[in-house]
Amino acid sequence: MERLWAPWRLEYMTADRVEGCIFCVFPQQDDDRTNRILHRGERAFVIMNAFPYSNGHLLIPPYRHVADLSELTDEESLEIMQLTQRSLLALKETSKPDGFNIGVNQGTAAGAGIADHVHIHIVPRWNGDTNFMPVFADVKVIPEALETTYDKLKAVFDRQQ
Repeated sequence: MERLWAPWRLEYMTADRVEGCIFCVFPQQDDDRTNRILHRGERAFVIMNAFPYSNGHLLIPPYRHVADLSELTDEESLEIMQLTQRSLLALKETSKPDGFNIGVNQGTAAGAGIADHVHIHIVPRWNGDTNFMPVFADVKVIPEALETTYDKLKAVFDRQQ
């Protein structure tokens, strides 16, 4: 049997879990790089997924703790969509994906990992990126360290302002 080594994943598996909602706790802290917050808006922010489906997997939650998309204010909805558009431009520039999956997993039955705080997922996709690994080995191959992806995207978000 061949083995795929990803020792950097151990950090995420053994790290202390955050008490409370990360989408509420992280913005209150002054450590955007550690928390992988790429951009702070007035009502919402852009954060990298610590357990990405692919390189550059971004999340866009509102600051306000709300579980249901229908409970967002018009202002929150508008800013989240504007941040989604900015995120697409940043990902196109840094990663040159062939497409994107963009969506909301609302509720645990829909696959939401953080069901009590609604957020948009942006998952960059490349032609041929669906391979045998997730099917046969229940493994996802992420070819770039999260910190490297963060640095590339952060530079673009900072320049967009």
